Amino acid sequence: MNGGSELIFEQSVPGRCGVTFPPCETERPLEQLIPAGMLRRQPPHLPEVVEFDVVRHYTRLSQRNFSVDTHFYPLGSCTMKYNPKLNERIAAWSRFALLHPTQPASQTQGLLRMLYELEQLLCGITGMAAFTLQPAAGAQGELTGLKIIRAHHRAKRQNRPVILIPDSAHGTNPASAALSGFRVVEIRSGPDGMIDLGELKRHLSNEVAALMLTNPNTLGLFERNIAAITRLCHEYGALVYLDGANMNALLSIVKPADMGVDLLQLNLHKTFSTPHGGGGPGAGPVGVTAALADFLPVPRVRKTGERFRWDARGRRSIGRVHAFYGNVGVLVRAYVYIRTLGREGLERTSRAAIINANYLKAKFSTLVPIPFDDHCLHEFVASLKPLKASGVTAWDVAKRLLDYGYYAPTVYFPLVVEEGVMVEPTETESKATLDAFADAMARIVDEAREHPEWLKLAPQRLAIHRVDEVKAAREPNLRWRPDAKSAVANEASSLQTG
Repeated sequence: MNGGSELIFEQSVPGRCGVTFPPCETERPLEQLIPAGMLRRQPPHLPEVVEFDVVRHYTRLSQRNFSVDTHFYPLGSCTMKYNPKLNERIAAWSRFALLHPTQPASQTQGLLRMLYELEQLLCGITGMAAFTLQPAAGAQGELTGLKIIRAHHRAKRQNRPVILIPDSAHGTNPASAALSGFRVVEIRSGPDGMIDLGELKRHLSNEVAALMLTNPNTLGLFERNIAAITRLCHEYGALVYLDGANMNALLSIVKPADMGVDLLQLNLHKTFSTPHGGGGPGAGPVGVTAALADFLPVPRVRKTGERFRWDARGRRSIGRVHAFYGNVGVLVRAYVYIRTLGREGLERTSRAAIINANYLKAKFSTLVPIPFDDHCLHEFVASLKPLKASGVTAWDVAKRLLDYGYYAPTVYFPLVVEEGVMVEPTETESKATLDAFADAMARIVDEAREHPEWLKLAPQRLAIHRVDEVKAAREPNLRWRPDAKSAVANEASSLQTG
């Protein structure tokens, strides 16, 4: 025992079982430490349970969760793919996690270099001239892009109040445009699921600020006429904004800049390795052409010689869109992901995603219709409309998939497909997993025709059966009531009774 330990024990007070503990720092009564008005008059109503019951309860709760570490997550349009644990460990390093955003640049050169290089990497991947890393989500990236569009036209003294959005675009696009003060005009898709050039021409005018499209679109189809689309928009002085949430299908295969795109956002939490279930975390960097670079948010990272600094100047900048410099933990993960894979690895990632999606689409096509049955990229949309003859909906099928151990795909989106189910297998799932998922879907289709009541009652094998999602979202009941039997006590009782 060293001298320090002996000193502690010499000052200790005896406790139960002969164990000694350091004395309390203060012996003053609680009433002298906390204002009387903030003290309880009655002790809180807390359940009294043994430690084993508490541990078992929360362990079992964690095992009931669906996560990408435990289940296949074919959530179309909002990928939940495997994220290397190495990236998580690096993002948690104290040299990143413990830095304070107000520390001077002289103390954060490593982080500034990482942010600067990430911008350069994203420019190389997309062909854009400059990026901002500030937006903390894809939707905030959309909002940032729309503010840049407005600033661009105002600088040219033009009043352009209209944003054109195809019906195959991501659902957040119209909301972001409306929130930015634009009037949204929908462009209907043609029979092939692509943007109808005739429809686009009919809506183009000097009032249009931009076309806001998703490519590949939400049907998983690549806009083959993208060069003609961007050329038409530019003839009218309108910009082309690309929702880059589906960039995981294009990595190192095609650059948005080569399509004629003026600006875009990337969902780093989808394409570049960050888990984002439950609404976060996220990052939505925005890339722009050289003509729009001056409108990017400030501050921006600048390199002078071998040193990096923050530059808050920008007379034409739209200003700051996020506190400090963005969601740095997500940016670290994306940087590690890109540097680990390199250009060839990113290309293999996209090609594997495309192969998996087309393989699974071929399996599904033997079970239910694929309305836009063209070669897809990263995802596809099937229609469960034929099952309505048995009274079964896409919602019922999604709930039944939970019984089979698969997280439900996106349903009822995009709206152009009746009873649609959007499936995105991602590049990280094995053929065995895809085959098992297709087999489960085949069994569910048979059940829908022979035993539709099984699907109407699904899920039946989970701890909680079907709930009213709308009511649960609007009226969450998160409070423990002392007059009711606690969840922990219920769990203990179920353990005792088998």
